[in-house]
Amino acid sequence: MPPIFRGVRDNHPVTLKIHIDEGAAPPYEQVRAQISAQARSGELPVGYRLPTVRGLAESLGLAANTVAKAYRALETDGVIETRGRGGTFVAAAGPAAERELASAAQAYAERARRLGADRDGALAAVRDAVRAAYGE
Repeated sequence: MPPIFRGVRDNHPVTLKIHIDEGAAPPYEQVRAQISAQARSGELPVGYRLPTVRGLAESLGLAANTVAKAYRALETDGVIETRGRGGTFVAAAGPAAERELASAAQAYAERARRLGADRDGALAAVRDAVRAAYGE
């Protein structure tokens, strides 16, 4: 089975393995369970962009509806979030405020990178904003 997710943590590929044996869980459940476990363990970090339904289905040799069913279940469980045409991403775990904070941080990091800021510049801007907001 080829790697599905590339470039996650130290460039080690993360893979999904689907077993079509008698007695094995349905393929959609295998996809759901493996993505959920990898998100919980941090192998798939918060904000990681998942493949499209069609792309993952083709990679795994599954029907697109099978992967779509897994993605719907993962979204219902709060493991992933779909941002319309923007894609599907690993969601932040925990209470809604923590998820919203992680989402805002992810959006900031992406925007800072698009603006050409390096890591130190982006972090310095955050430190300044936090100092101003908290009165330090």
